[in-house]
Amino acid sequence: MPRTDDISFFHQGTLAICGSIDIGEALDECLGFLQRYMPAENITMDYLAPSIPGICSVAQAGFPMMSPGTVVEITEREVAFIESQLSQTSLSNRPADNPVAQRVAEHMGITSVFSSAVLHLMTKNQRLGVVAVSALKESQFTEEHARLLSLLHDPFAVAMSNALRYQEVLRLQEMLKDDNRFLTSELHRMSGDTIIGEHFGLQDVMEKVRQVAPLDSQVLLLGETGVGKEVIANAIHYNSSRARGPIIKVNCGAIPESLLDSELFGHEKGAFTGALSRKRGRFERAHGGTLFLDEIGELPHAAQVRLLRVLQTKEFERVGGTEQITADVRIIAATHRELEAMVKANTFRKDLWFRLNVFPLTIPPLRERKADIPALVNHFIEKKSREMKLPYLPVPAPGALERLQRYHWPGNVRELENIVEREIIRNYSGDRDTPLQFAEVTAPEALTHEPVAAPLEGPVTLDAVISRHLTRMMEQTGGKIQGDDGAAALLGIHPSTLRHRLRKLGIPFGRGAS
Repeated sequence: MPRTDDISFFHQGTLAICGSIDIGEALDECLGFLQRYMPAENITMDYLAPSIPGICSVAQAGFPMMSPGTVVEITEREVAFIESQLSQTSLSNRPADNPVAQRVAEHMGITSVFSSAVLHLMTKNQRLGVVAVSALKESQFTEEHARLLSLLHDPFAVAMSNALRYQEVLRLQEMLKDDNRFLTSELHRMSGDTIIGEHFGLQDVMEKVRQVAPLDSQVLLLGETGVGKEVIANAIHYNSSRARGPIIKVNCGAIPESLLDSELFGHEKGAFTGALSRKRGRFERAHGGTLFLDEIGELPHAAQVRLLRVLQTKEFERVGGTEQITADVRIIAATHRELEAMVKANTFRKDLWFRLNVFPLTIPPLRERKADIPALVNHFIEKKSREMKLPYLPVPAPGALERLQRYHWPGNVRELENIVEREIIRNYSGDRDTPLQFAEVTAPEALTHEPVAAPLEGPVTLDAVISRHLTRMMEQTGGKIQGDDGAAALLGIHPSTLRHRLRKLGIPFGRGAS
């Protein structure tokens, strides 16, 4: 039956070992406790890594030995020595008694004599590691010291097991962060760093993006549905100092009003029926990054009030909680609605509009930048062919791009993407020589939106008609000949042929066109 003083020793020792979640602090507390019973100057917790082989330090307290994470390689003979230590606690009152401890001491630059008591931690016949108590003198530890140390085997084993598992969690967490960074950059690379039309139809927009991206100012993206507001939001985020942080997207019109607070700000366990655990909201998840609030005009009035408070104070509470949470978030809002008109109609808060309208950025509809259509068509053909795993890359039929450019595009870029995908599906027959016709966009009503050029006065020659058309193309493209948005691509002819015709008709091109 255990003695009363042994029970007290075990109880107090266990409290010292388990007194802190940090294993280093726990060992420091435990060293102070053990020094009341034995001449301990240092305590270390280590384990054997057979694959190296080497001694890996988990934690230590006292005079400097091995800092956490240090690995000291050992020989096969020293591995055999460790495996030969079958007793729970072994004493080494001279350095030569323990070649492994001697190897570690040499690695740490300790040249003086020392003695140690080593507790071997086992669980279900599996070796976990050791706890070693040391002193910088010979013959300091007795069998009684070894017996007392062995009483703490179980709490030391639990502490070692928890410490190793915690290290593994940290390692996996770091791997997860690294994988997340890689996948985010890969996703960004796949979606494309280049925005189609950034040098022509979206040139003004991209200039404003370059101005505001490095700052933390809030941005309000305006434009019709389907113009690519999310693409511009991505461009702002990935060109900002927050690019390594997350970009969290919220469609304000797609979340029921009853769940909006929970989605934006999170909730505590038991906050409402079905709240079985704590949940982080979009604001918390966007910490250190960007929160993209799409369709901000659809936000209910009550939610507008709560959003305004968060924008003003940078603080919020989870649903059902009282803790004030701070999130470092940049807001990019987007809408196809006329917010200023909504403010006048009292359907959108004026103070919230002022908060969001720091840097408004209007994205033009596709019908106002038709020179981008050939490049967009080629981009979507490549993208959809890759997604469908087609064995070939379809090409537009002659005249198809001109047909697309005459269309009004009420659905903007999103409609163009859908039409390209639909045409590829309809056209797919395994025959790579069948071009894409885009016949569905030739409806007469689609052509009524395009202004008709005034006819030439009197009888004209063919060269006069061609000259007028090419002059208009030079004005439209700024004199550019080559490239996806150049006049040659828009006309469907070779650049050299177009240059020859322009010179023959005396029409300036290139820089001379301006």
